[in-house]
Amino acid sequence: GVRETNTMPGYAGSSWYFLRYMDPHNDETFVDKKIADYWGQVDLYIGGTEHAVGHLLYSRMWTKVLFDLGYINHEEPFKKLLNQGMIQGASRFVYRVSLQQTAQEFFVDVFDDKEPNLKTSFFISFNEYVHFQKLNIQEKARYLHQHLPTFDNLYKGSIMLSTLHVDVSIVDGLELNIEKFKASKPEYADAEFILEDGKYICGAEIEKMSKSKYNVVNPDDIVERYGADTFRMYEMFLGPVEQSKPWDTKGIEGVHRFLRKFWRLYVDEIKGVIVTGEPATAAELKVLHKTIKKIEDDTERFSFNTAVSAFMVCVNELNDLKCHKRSVLEPLVILLTSYAPHIAEELWKQLGKQGSILDAAFPVFEEKHIAESSKEYPVSINGKVRTNLNISLDATQPDVEAVVLQNEVVQKWLEGKQPKKIIFVKGKMINIVI
Repeated sequence: GVRETNTMPGYAGSSWYFLRYMDPHNDETFVDKKIADYWGQVDLYIGGTEHAVGHLLYSRMWTKVLFDLGYINHEEPFKKLLNQGMIQGASRFVYRVSLQQTAQEFFVDVFDDKEPNLKTSFFISFNEYVHFQKLNIQEKARYLHQHLPTFDNLYKGSIMLSTLHVDVSIVDGLELNIEKFKASKPEYADAEFILEDGKYICGAEIEKMSKSKYNVVNPDDIVERYGADTFRMYEMFLGPVEQSKPWDTKGIEGVHRFLRKFWRLYVDEIKGVIVTGEPATAAELKVLHKTIKKIEDDTERFSFNTAVSAFMVCVNELNDLKCHKRSVLEPLVILLTSYAPHIAEELWKQLGKQGSILDAAFPVFEEKHIAESSKEYPVSINGKVRTNLNISLDATQPDVEAVVLQNEVVQKWLEGKQPKKIIFVKGKMINIVI
């Protein structure tokens, strides 16, 4: 082998290339100092924990070196760093029993010009495998003879157990597709299986997503089936961006249903675009501006998973209100653009807009639309809560007494009596003493 001694491209070049992007056509120096001052540091660097040592450490070192040498005026490469967690894979395992002849039998076969049978393989389903591990060597031989017609009851060789990763693409949940497994490698073509309830059940474990563990989910397959927006939003929905998260393809269905539901606020399959120019109600504006505030705050904090949840809550509430108002849905689709750009762009066109939605101004949050004008008060009679009443926050003691005494539930418990006292604590509770 030839040792690679040129480490400069990997450990130096890749650590300051962002400076070269600022001034890529300069033939005199790697970057003009004034241009570096104009562009300044990278505003936000998003990387993984594994990337930190391999690149970020060197990037900081080389930036500090260039600063010390006077080539640039900043000694930190990035203003803000966000370390994203790894997407983990749900690995699947098969359990192989391999039979190996004794040394004496092996040499007898060789001298007789026979092929030594070293790799006879059987695969045991997960729960059967757990039981099999607890058996001694004689019990294992009897078990194999009982479950496998081809197994020789007089076998006295060694029995080896091994756990193997299997490609998740040929496993449905935990059930192995035996035919696809046998076709995956020549050595598995004649394999025999010990099943449970007629199925081969695989073992499972959450691990780093890696080709070597056969647990990689091909993004192209997900995009082909669900679309890029669903794939994108589901990755954000998995959990906090800085934490490692297990991928579960079955969970993607919920995000896909949400996007279809979002679409139906704007477009009916038969009627086409159903957006109206009617003025929005106070309740509809409250839902919109509550969502603007939440999405703006969560996006700023990189809390993408809670932002996706907020979109889902918003769509459910607008559906309940049967809202198809342009003044609500137009800003809402702009909000969605960073999360699902393709569907947002398409809906923008459906709304009759010219140009790209990417050029639209971000919706402005107006606090007046979410300010509470009333409160739900618990109403107690002799200390026990009997009902709840929604009363204006501006209500005075006489206003409250009038509303309470007209309520049917209160009248039932009063039984025709006049209350001795009505205690009203503004913003908290109402208690009637009889």
